[in-house]
This record gives sequence, structure tokens and C-alpha cells, in this order.
Amino acid sequence: MKARPVVPVRTPAEQGFHMPAEWAPHAATWLAWPHKEASWPGKLDCIPPIFATMARSLVSGEDVNICVADAAMEAAALAVLGEGGVALDRVHFFAIPTNDSWARDHGPIFLNREDGAQAIVDWDYNAWGNKYPPYDLDDQVPRRLGARLNLPVFHPGMVLEGGSIDTDGEGTLLTTEACLLNPNRNPSLDRDQIEARLRAYLGVETILWLGDGIAGDDTDGHVDDLTRFVAPGVVVTVVEDNIHDANHRPLAENLARLRGLRDARGRRLDIHTLPMPVAVECEGQRLPASYANFYIGNRAVLLPQFACPQDEVALRVLEHLFPGREIVGVDCRDLVWGLGAFHCLTQQQPCPWPPR
Repeated sequence: MKARPVVPVRTPAEQGFHMPAEWAPHAATWLAWPHKEASWPGKLDCIPPIFATMARSLVSGEDVNICVADAAMEAAALAVLGEGGVALDRVHFFAIPTNDSWARDHGPIFLNREDGAQAIVDWDYNAWGNKYPPYDLDDQVPRRLGARLNLPVFHPGMVLEGGSIDTDGEGTLLTTEACLLNPNRNPSLDRDQIEARLRAYLGVETILWLGDGIAGDDTDGHVDDLTRFVAPGVVVTVVEDNIHDANHRPLAENLARLRGLRDARGRRLDIHTLPMPVAVECEGQRLPASYANFYIGNRAVLLPQFACPQDEVALRVLEHLFPGREIVGVDCRDLVWGLGAFHCLTQQQPCPWPPR
């Protein structure tokens, strides 16, 4: 009997899927309830109320879906959300345990197709280069959610965190050499092979590479602390004016790169700048505080604040860039002790296009 020929699975791009931009309409925002003391040593109790603030700001425009380990964690979360004035009818819990709360990096990346179909990409996850084991539960989240949501799940066979990429939904993707080319992620893949998988599994065409990340960033340079798309052809990027600060040179170099790039439509980028906040430290450690780590919801944009004069400047910049959304500034000095902020903690689930 002859063996059946192996028929390769067509990639998402070959099937017409692509990753929408973050500002495209959401069906929901996904969170993973905070529970790991080691992520916020001595400050874990300060973090759930910040999650309640996030949820309260988002539920006016979309559902908030929260992964919890069990019924006890759900009950604890409900109590905090209730005390925080969250409209609980738009909050939904999923019994999917996690090692940590950084849903942007371990969670699913959702894809859309023009006929209304949706899918999930399940990138491999190794906790930013095997820095924080164990991470086995986090690595399983996308496939578990795919099963719960009855969505097909694609497996590229490549380590990638959601915070390391940003897309305009029109074929252009931003990333950094410091992260994606780091040998602690995919040592067997070169730049061309990594680009090929990004195109095949996210439906993008043009990949724009920046250089290094900001001081204190344990992710090896995630782009969501540096530069973000805010509309097709439009980016906002952080700059540091203090020439003596460690962030001045890498951010200036990234800005220079951006000025020479074109997107998938051949457009030169319309570049807006955000200041960096004053240096935020805890226990002698420089933390990756950045206004670029904002999250775009349907009706609100969550903006990190750090109790310094630059907070107001950043808020005004985003008010100009998102005129139809409320800019919600929240003190993140405790949150960033976990080495991340709002974008790191969230993952958007887009509405199907066109709406079913």
C-alpha cells in the first residue's frame, strides 16, 4: 500500500488571514489576573486595583476577558473589580491557569479574514529567553483559548512575544533587531527566515527594523516600549532629550531609522514623538518606564503615568493622535516594578471583519 502524500498546511497568509491593527474594533480585551509575587516583589497587593482601573476604563467599549487559575482566583478578582466600580456584565472569566500576567507576550495573536473567519497564531514562548521559568502554562494559553473559542490555531514553530511586534493592519510590521535577532529566542533562524515566518503567519508584507530597546527592559528590546503605529502610515516614538541618559543614543538612532523607512504602501512615515519620563527606579534598579506602552481600546487609551511633568506632555500627544478616544492616564510606578505596563498586560481580540 502506498503511503499517502504529505499535504503541507497552508499558512495563514496563503489562506487570506492577517493581523489587524490594534485600533481596529475589538470584541474583547484579554487579561491574565495577577498572582505571581516574584513579578512585583513586595508590591503584588498594589496590582489588582490597577487591573480594576484598566477594566473599568475598557468595559464602556468592549468586553474584558480574564484568565484565572480556579474558582478561588475568580472570586478574589470579582471582589477587587466590584470594589473598583467595574461593570461586571462585560467581564468574563476563563479557567485557564497562567504562570504570569503578561498576556501580550504569551497570549494568542488573533487574525481576521475578509469573509469574517478568525484564527489564532500560537507562537512558541520561552519567557524572554528562558529568564523566568517555569513558563509551561503561559505557553499553552493560545491553544487552550483556541479550543474554548472554537478557532483554528496555527503553529509557526518560532519563539515570539506579542510585545516585540506592532502592525498597521495594512501590511507593515515594526520590530527590533535587539529582540528578534537575539540568540536566546531562535538561534537556528536567521533574519530572512524570521521575516518569512512573520509574513506567512501574520499576513504582513513589509518589516521595519529598529535597533536597541530602553534601559531596564528585560525583554531585550520590545518595540512596544519604543515605537507604535497609531494609524496607517503614522507612528509615535519615544525620545530622550537628556544626552547623559542611557536612553538618549538608542532612541535617537531609532528615530533616525524611522525617518528613512517606508511602509508597505510606499509611504514615508508620519512621525510623532513622545518624551521619556524621568528615570524610574526601585531598589536601585532602573525600570523600563515608557509612555509608548499604552493600550488602544475601543473607547479609551490606557496611558502609563509616572508622576512627573512629562505625563501631561504625553497625554496631550495621545489626545491629538486619538481624538475619538478618552486618554486615561494611570499612575504606573508600582506596575512598572514588574518591568511592564498596560500594553504588556493586554491582548486585543478584534471583531470579525465584516461583522458576522
